[in-house]
Amino acid sequence: MLTVVIPTLDSERPLVGTLAALIPAAAAGVVSQVVVSDGGSSDETLLIADELGCDVVSAPRGRGTQLAAGARAARHPWLLFLHSDTQLEEGWHREVAAFIERTEARDEGDWHVAVFGFSLDDYGFSARLLEMMVRVRCALFALPYGDQGLLISRRHYDRLGGFRPIPLMEDVDLVRRIGRRGLVYLRARAVTSAVRYRRDGYLRRMARNAGCLTLFFLRVPPRMITRLYG
Repeated sequence: MLTVVIPTLDSERPLVGTLAALIPAAAAGVVSQVVVSDGGSSDETLLIADELGCDVVSAPRGRGTQLAAGARAARHPWLLFLHSDTQLEEGWHREVAAFIERTEARDEGDWHVAVFGFSLDDYGFSARLLEMMVRVRCALFALPYGDQGLLISRRHYDRLGGFRPIPLMEDVDLVRRIGRRGLVYLRARAVTSAVRYRRDGYLRRMARNAGCLTLFFLRVPPRMITRLYG
């Protein structure tokens, strides 16, 4: 039914959990292929992906480039783009299967795109505050990020031009082309690792992300934003 595309770069620690959450969906026939698009890992990422039955492709480092390469290797009519440190919660595949069935039943209905609810694997107040801010951002500006996953038909993905080869903000770039009317928010959550937020500090990381988004909307080239923020 669908291909899951996961970009990786030295992702051995979170990747096992991310792939394990896909096993029930594979058993149910929802996930038919997993493509790991690697940007040059030096750890055991490729070994893990191979041992767990993933198709592995190599691409120049950069999430947009890697996602585009993974999509080209996909063999199925639906694509699910997922970050390597994001685990979909139990039962997610039933809601996805229902969404695909409803979409395919509508004439020319494949322009609808689904994303998951955002969640962090942290129990602190800062994590809950960030989750609330993401819900507000999605409600007001229709801007889900890539850590919420992205489920899209292959035909609509190609129609939109797919992911562009930019080093960051590739998710925002594609979501803006999808448009508010094309987005559907699923009840199932995508639970993302909070390691970076704990390491950098929630406020600092949130300010960094907001700064990147602001510069992107001001049409600062993504490569320049990458150099500014590291």
